[in-house]
Parts: sequence; structure tokens; C-alpha cells
Amino acid sequence: MTWSDLAEWRRLRRQPPAWHPRSHAAVPSPGAVTTRITVGITTRNRRASLAKALGSLGLIRELLASIIVIDDASEIPVDQSGLPANLADTLTILRQPEVRGNIAGRNEIMRAATTEYVLLCDDDAYLLDGEVVRRGLALMERDAAVAAVGFAMAGPDGAPWPRHMQASPASHPCFIASYIGFAHLIRRPAFLEVGGYRALYQHGEEKDCCLRLMDAGYDIVYLPDPPVVHLHDPASRNVKRYLRYVIRNDCLGAMFNQPMLMALVTVPTRLARYVRMRRLGRVHDRWGLLWIVGQLLGQLPTVARERRPVKWSTLKRWRELRRTSPAYDRGAARV
Repeated sequence: MTWSDLAEWRRLRRQPPAWHPRSHAAVPSPGAVTTRITVGITTRNRRASLAKALGSLGLIRELLASIIVIDDASEIPVDQSGLPANLADTLTILRQPEVRGNIAGRNEIMRAATTEYVLLCDDDAYLLDGEVVRRGLALMERDAAVAAVGFAMAGPDGAPWPRHMQASPASHPCFIASYIGFAHLIRRPAFLEVGGYRALYQHGEEKDCCLRLMDAGYDIVYLPDPPVVHLHDPASRNVKRYLRYVIRNDCLGAMFNQPMLMALVTVPTRLARYVRMRRLGRVHDRWGLLWIVGQLLGQLPTVARERRPVKWSTLKRWRELRRTSPAYDRGAARV
């Protein structure tokens, strides 16, 4: 880094380039035909959960152009048997020869889809009410600046998870920094424009993608009602592994997306956070910090190739949305 680089950084700190939102004018749809969507699900060794997830899509049958299921090398290959017969004409199953993970599967779904809007779901998530998808689709059709809509999580009885575990504690439609990936409706051209999900992530791919979408001028919106069932129990996680990957991915996010001087501060701060979280959570992981540092060093060539720092104004807006949940009130897309 040269002195001229430092001078430019100080200038940008004083007067950052403005965050330029996309036009949110309504996008005209040809005729009165209902917009149809693709639904994408990645699954591995959870046929019963997959069948329940697919069965719930009958609630939005009129919206379905296609359903793409990625079988991530399940021990017993996924086929049509035991799956809802009434969806057979829209269902495509793509089998992976080896385990590639949920994120790689989602990227493949987005490449294979032909519709503008795609509903990506975990195989342990299912709908109790299709109205939330219809509302999200109507919002995105009317407001071209919205790249994605996230939903609230609920238990099998429809009771929402605690507010602090949702994408936002708000009980009204609002702007958010990032959705939770268990179920989200996304604008496919915008997703492809920013490069999709980074396949090297294990957790936190949504935050990384949403930051890049925001830097491209898009908004992310949260619809809290009605919620979508998510059966995943955080208590069942391997806490040691989860904590390692959360901090690793937080550091990678800084290395990929933050201006250099900011990343040089953020990465050590987040490594220190790992030590603090491990101590407070009484997690015994002697080699955890060394594993994280090794992972970061191993990804340096990838970071050097793909690093695209976002604007300072994007980071400022991101932080504001993390602290607040301003109501979504654009008249062009009332919900």
C-alpha cells in the first residue's frame, strides 16, 4: 500500500461515494398471466423431509413452473417413488455423483432455472400457508429494486421461533441486511449478476451474497407473516464445528468484501471474538483458532482472485440495517 492509497482511503472516509439504489419502478408484466416461479431444494439422505417439503408446495401449485431437486449424493438415490404424484409433471431430480454441499447445489439450481424468480428452500422447511410466497412474489414484481425476500421461521405448529432468532425482530415488512437461507425468494438475474453464492462457505453464504446485492443497488426485504416451518434444531449442531465455521466465514467475508485497511482491522477482531465466544460458551477446542487461521491462509489465492471490495456507503447502510429494521413502505409495492 502506498501513501497515495492511504490518502485516497482518508478521502473516501470523509466523503464516501453515495449508495445508489436501483430504480424501484414497477416492472410491467405481459398480459394478465400469473408469474410462475421455480422452486429449488438440495437434499441428502432425508427422503421423508423432502416428501413433506414437496407436498407443501401444493399450496402454491398455480405458481409452479418447475421444481428442481438436487440429490447431493444420497446413499439411497432420490427418485419419484414416495414423492407427491401431483407434482411429477413439474419435478426434475438432478443427482450429484459426490457430496458437494447445499451451497453448490443452490448455485446449480439457479443456473438450471429458467424463471426470473426462484424460491430456494431447505429440505427440512415446508409451507403451512402459501400466502407469504404470493405476497413476496407480488412485492418483487412491483418493485424491481428488491432482489430477495426472506421469511420468518416457525415450528411445526406454526408458532414463530423467538424474534432474536429471525432475520429481524420486526413484526412488519421491513428492509433487512440479510435473509436466513432456509427459505427465500430471489430474483435470478440479480443473483447471477453478483456471482451467486460462494461455494467455499459452510454457513453465512447469505450475508456475503446480500452484501454484494446491496452494493449493486438492490434491497432485501423481510416478510414476517405467515411464517414458514423450519424443523432444524440449532441445539443439535456440533457447536465446536459451527463456531469454527461462523468465525472463519466472518473473516472470509471481510477479506473478500471490505476495503483493505478495514479488513486488516476486522480479521484480528473476529479472531479475538472466537476466543471470547469459545470461553463464554465453555467450548473446549484446543486447536480451533489454529484451524481457522490455517483455513484463511489456504484461501488467500481465492481471495486474491475474487476480492471485490464493496463501497464504504454500502457498509454503512449494511450496519444501519443490522441495527434497525426500517419499515418497507414503498408505495410501488405495498404488501
